[in-house]
Amino acid sequence: MDKTIFLLLDACQYEAGTRNLGYPEHLIDYKKGAKYKVRGELPSLSRPMYATLLTGLPVYRHGIAANETVRTLTCENVFSLCKAAGGTTAAAAYHWFSELYLHAPFKMDRDRFQSHTGGAIDEGIFYWEDDYPDSHLLADGEHLRKTYDPDFILYHPMGIDTQGHLSGSGSRGYEGAIAKMSVLLSLLLPTWLEEGYQVVITADHGMNGLGCHGGTDPVQRDTPLYIFSHKITAGRYEDHYISQLTVAPLLCYLLGIPTGKDMMDLSLVAGILPEG
Repeated sequence: MDKTIFLLLDACQYEAGTRNLGYPEHLIDYKKGAKYKVRGELPSLSRPMYATLLTGLPVYRHGIAANETVRTLTCENVFSLCKAAGGTTAAAAYHWFSELYLHAPFKMDRDRFQSHTGGAIDEGIFYWEDDYPDSHLLADGEHLRKTYDPDFILYHPMGIDTQGHLSGSGSRGYEGAIAKMSVLLSLLLPTWLEEGYQVVITADHGMNGLGCHGGTDPVQRDTPLYIFSHKITAGRYEDHYISQLTVAPLLCYLLGIPTGKDMMDLSLVAGILPEG
């Protein structure tokens, strides 16, 4: 199994990410990775897309239709498929991931730190304040990575989304949060790549100028996708959209595990190298 880091930048809009994620864009310019333009599923809300990104299923299939839908998923997902293939999993993430992939409801006095609870995530550190600093979240993830050496690990910071809701896309706060993430990535990505990890960076949805998301226009739906892996030909593949439903099977492909039976095939995704 090929170890993979999945970094989910909550609410990082495609255009704003392209403008402000200077370090990942630098790596793409020098053909150290691949970049895609993703058309997000609907509704462009967080909890539904947290489910879609890791199950590869549209909302009507997995049933998480709104942020207020609080239950644990029963369908196959990247975490459960990794474990079924003999791998280990971890997540440093917002508490909704605990509810989706471990158990619901989340209780802060019980569920902040979770270890081998029997759910899809073996080791987890979860937060519940939207303004929890991105730097602290990344440090939580690094603790899990270095302590438990999981095969698949999710890092999920919320700072971009928080600033977007406060002041809207295009604002100093929103664009600055993305730029700050680029600096944090410049400190972490080189180490991850040097240590042999594959790294996937994307977002669940975008943000509009009013500080809202959930709707259908491109600023709310479109997100970037960066992949750093020996299994993907480096380059820019942004001339057409790829579906957000391809993220879950892409993660399975990178890990080297079977995809879920209901996940999309990857035949239309450019840059994938033949297996073997």
